Amino acid sequence: MNLAVIGTGYVGLVAGACFAESGNDVICVDVNEDKIAMLKRGEVPIYEPGLETLIHTNAKAGRLEFTTDIVSAIESSEVIFIAVGTPQDEDGSADLKYVLQVAKSIGQHMNGPKIVVDKSTVPVGTADLVREEISKHTSFDFDVVSNPEFLKEGSAIDDFQKPDRVVIGAPSVEAAEVMRELYGPFVRTENPILVMDVRSAEMTKYAANAMLATKVTFMNEIANLCERVGADVTQVRRGIGSDRRIGPHFLFPGVGYGGSCFPKDVRAIMRTAEENDMRLQILDSVDNVNTKQKSVLVEKVVKHFGGADNVRGKQFAIWGLAFKPRTDDMREAPSITIINALRKLGASIVAYDPEARETASQVFEPGSDFKFVESNYDALEGSDALLIVTEWNEFRRPNFGKMNKLLKSPIIFDGRNLFEPTKMKRLGFTYYSIGRGAIGE
Repeated sequence: MNLAVIGTGYVGLVAGACFAESGNDVICVDVNEDKIAMLKRGEVPIYEPGLETLIHTNAKAGRLEFTTDIVSAIESSEVIFIAVGTPQDEDGSADLKYVLQVAKSIGQHMNGPKIVVDKSTVPVGTADLVREEISKHTSFDFDVVSNPEFLKEGSAIDDFQKPDRVVIGAPSVEAAEVMRELYGPFVRTENPILVMDVRSAEMTKYAANAMLATKVTFMNEIANLCERVGADVTQVRRGIGSDRRIGPHFLFPGVGYGGSCFPKDVRAIMRTAEENDMRLQILDSVDNVNTKQKSVLVEKVVKHFGGADNVRGKQFAIWGLAFKPRTDDMREAPSITIINALRKLGASIVAYDPEARETASQVFEPGSDFKFVESNYDALEGSDALLIVTEWNEFRRPNFGKMNKLLKSPIIFDGRNLFEPTKMKRLGFTYYSIGRGAIGE
């Protein structure tokens, strides 16, 4: 099929590349001329494993192209995916201005029947707004489909090409069949394509992310309680994760969730509820607890050093800046809260992340109290303690002897529970983790 994907952000690039890989002719559109020029040169503006290779292969084969010309893209495509950003508005709702701008352009330049697909994460009722906007500018027939994405940063290519399920909210049998044909190559193992009404599809995306955010936050609260009562959250996690009704996924405690999905989607569904005279009390608590959880490591640091005044003048190594491994995404990353809090207390930061240095440089103001380094061990030299914030694989099996020598004192605050406490005690470290108490105080 001939497809247009409008928006070359995370979702748009992954969708465009994967659809091209299955044999479709795909035009990816963006208003940002610099980004399009970069993509034409074969450079990918985001870090996602496997994406650069996929883009290069399909661009070379002529199935994938990039342009700023939205008019020609609309006119030459049978199916048009809207994959532009829906940033969080001041009231927590999703800002739909970019979605509706694209809808207007589609209506103005349609040259025949089209299927328009909302791929961006949008609130319930957005398809109706898109339909209304397009209808103002065209007399051609069209359908507006909801097709939410369920991509995890760091494994997005696999998630797209081997989905657990595909959700399609279609207003007509014809539109549903076209979407089934598009996704057919990705569900050959018979994972389901779930066709439903449009509003249910829109709600499914928010409900899924809200449930996952709830699991993460629940486990963080249990971890904090484990520390109070002397239990080990690792054992508790195994105990409840083996219950088939619960499952083992998203039960790893840490310093809170971040990224582009969970925080924004939880607040957006809460806002939808408010607009319909409801309060989602569980999700209100999830959002509040997650915000507080991002400060847990700082609280441990302050307590260890005997108060906030004693943190002033200390240097801390930070391993990991991105909100999760295998991405350079800094949106709502716990590292932001942690680093800003430590700097406010008068400490200096030496930070390392394998991929997020460029995106992090747009977040943190440079100064004498903050610098990036080229390796995880460079961050340790002369530091009073190490804080582990993102669980990159290269941090899981470090040279502990080298770490001990480089740090002023062998103190680790592990926000991702990467190491075994008993081993750390044997190696001579003072070791703090989440939900497992402190070792070697």
